[in-house]
This record gives sequence, structure tokens and C-alpha cells, in this order.
Amino acid sequence: MQVNIKGIETRYVLDNEGGGPWLTFIHPLAGDLSAWDQMAGYFRNDFTVLRYDLRGHGYTAVSPEAFSVDDLADDLSELLDKLGAPSTHVVGLSLGGMVAQKFAINHADKVDSLTVVGAPAFIREEARSTFLQRAASVRQNGIGSMVESTLARWFTEGFRKAHPEVIEQIGETIARTPDEGFAKAAEALSRFDAKSQLASIQKRTLVVAGEHDNGTPHAESKVIADTVPGAQFELLDAAHMSPIEASQRFCALLDAFLREAA
Repeated sequence: MQVNIKGIETRYVLDNEGGGPWLTFIHPLAGDLSAWDQMAGYFRNDFTVLRYDLRGHGYTAVSPEAFSVDDLADDLSELLDKLGAPSTHVVGLSLGGMVAQKFAINHADKVDSLTVVGAPAFIREEARSTFLQRAASVRQNGIGSMVESTLARWFTEGFRKAHPEVIEQIGETIARTPDEGFAKAAEALSRFDAKSQLASIQKRTLVVAGEHDNGTPHAESKVIADTVPGAQFELLDAAHMSPIEASQRFCALLDAFLREAA
């Protein structure tokens, strides 16, 4: 399905077999809504599950202008309005986790609970240049040049060897990401900083990190749990993409958290 958000044709998928509370999943940089296929299949009997493609990812059009992570959070707010959702449990991975934080801060009345996965509270100064370099590299060399290095960061070597079919599918998703969509999102990500606002979040919060995540070390994720009042922190035996690499454990954690948040 497609809906126009601020002039940008945006793809979304709604699974509402259960007709229950809304549950929204937000994907990482260079991903799309398929990152959450497994979770959608599990939760759709008890929740109204929303997945969508961020600007310039999957089948959502590339934004003609630069934007911020706050803008991406506003996109989600407008999407929920257009779909008639008064509020939602929100789950975000990596860039999606940054969007989820800003959504919980800027649109608190629409948040039932917050789950942040593999994301920091802010981008360190030295990391900002890394994302800007990736944006410049993709504009010059194309997104295909980033596939192998991205997969190496996202998954442990053991998982990559044991599940080549999963790695191939995710590699194809990365390769389909429009160059300019990636670049603009990477630039937005480089400016992300929610640390000073996190203490204002009053909704139940779960923070999940991968023990082997070199891109977002778990200490950076723990800052969120240490700052949001009453937040729960969980460390999984995985790299960056813990909902895929440690899917059973992640699913059990999220299921228990959502039941307590209901």
C-alpha cells in the first residue's frame, strides 16, 4: 500500500488479523520493511502490525530535500494519522531506533511503549564523519560498494556462514536502496542527538543491544536505558541485527515486554 506523506509516496504494510493494539516496526539504514517480516508474522495475531519504508528506502520515494531524524519521526506521526491509529507501541532498529526515540520525545501522546534496538542516544563526534564519508562514498561509487562491509558489521561471522540465504536476501535489500536515499538518511543520522531529551520519556521502554555489535557498542545503547526512567536493558548474543540473528530470544523479550505494557 502507498500513502502520500509530505509529498513523498510512502510504502507501508498493515497486518491486522488480530485487530489488537497498534505495533509499529521501523527498519535500519539501507534496509526496508522486510527486516521485520519474521516479527510481523509472530505478532499479527495479537496486534495491528504496521511496517513501512523510510524516505528513500524500499519503495518509498527519495526525499528531494535534506531532512533530520526529527522529520522522520514526524513522517511516522502523519502516517499513523492517515491510517487512523491513535497510538502505537513502537519498535525501531538502528536508524529506526533513533527515529523511535525522537517519536517518543516529540509525539509522546501517540506512544504506548518504546523499544530501541541497536541504536545510541546520540552520534559521537568521531562517528559523524564516518556516516558523512559513507554518504559521499555511495554518491560516488553506488550503494553496491557498501554491501559486503555492511553485512560484516551487521552479523557475526558465525551467523553469516550458517545462514547464507538470510545474508543473501538482506544483501539484495541493501543493494536496492537508492544511492541518494541512503546518502540523505546517513547525513540525517550523523546529526542525531536525543540524549538531553530522553529523561522526558514517560512510557515503558525496552532497550536491546547486541553483545558483538561493533558499529553501535552496547555501552552506547545502555545510555538510553540509564537515562529513560525505569527503562529495561537486555544484551543479546548477536551483532547489530539482533532481531534477525537472535530472533527467538528477541521475540520472547519483546512479547513479554508488550504483554506487561498492555
